[in-house]
Amino acid sequence: MAKKMEIGVIGLGKFGFSLAFALAELGHDVVGVDKDGEHVRRAQDSLSQIYQLDATDEKALEQIGFKDLNKVIVSTGNSMEASILVVLNLQSLGVEKIWVKAVSAEHERVLYKLGVPFVVFPEEYVALQLAHRLAVPGIHDYLGLGKDVVTREILVRQWAGKTLRDLNLTNTYSLQVIAYRLAGEHSFSFVPQADRKLEDGDVLVLLGKTKNIMKISDF
Repeated sequence: MAKKMEIGVIGLGKFGFSLAFALAELGHDVVGVDKDGEHVRRAQDSLSQIYQLDATDEKALEQIGFKDLNKVIVSTGNSMEASILVVLNLQSLGVEKIWVKAVSAEHERVLYKLGVPFVVFPEEYVALQLAHRLAVPGIHDYLGLGKDVVTREILVRQWAGKTLRDLNLTNTYSLQVIAYRLAGEHSFSFVPQADRKLEDGDVLVLLGKTKNIMKISDF
């Protein structure tokens, strides 16, 4: 089982609340934040902690201990400006593991320029999976190969300076690196070189059995 984490979710609209609820169901402590009282009331029975406040206020985030959380997800509706300001606040507090829901391609580019390692378009991701399942007979959940086979993105920290040959993930953990993204870039590449030294901030995409992939803890 994955290690229990304290995770912050800023923005409890449809996506943010669904994600926060799923994380809580997986046994993690979720701290929810939203300035909309209705969103807060809807989530109060599902999350371990919940606050009604404006996350564009850095002092407010500091007071509720966001700098000490393992990860923070930012899902502030359709406001690109609010999302960017929240990210800057989190970075100012020293939060490193920030995931952000993007609302446009321009938003995505700005987030990567700010050094956000994980950016997601929920609608685009679901649409891509559905398109592949509809168009290609036999494909299963896009990259999924069964209930016990998953992909996982790893942000390189402790592995910086090492090569994939050094890590020997295939023989040690029965895992395969299927894609990578260089630090500061927003596009993934495939077929990584075994002897290229990894850099802090690179992202690796691993494929393997759930029990094996959860043993990895570089980020």
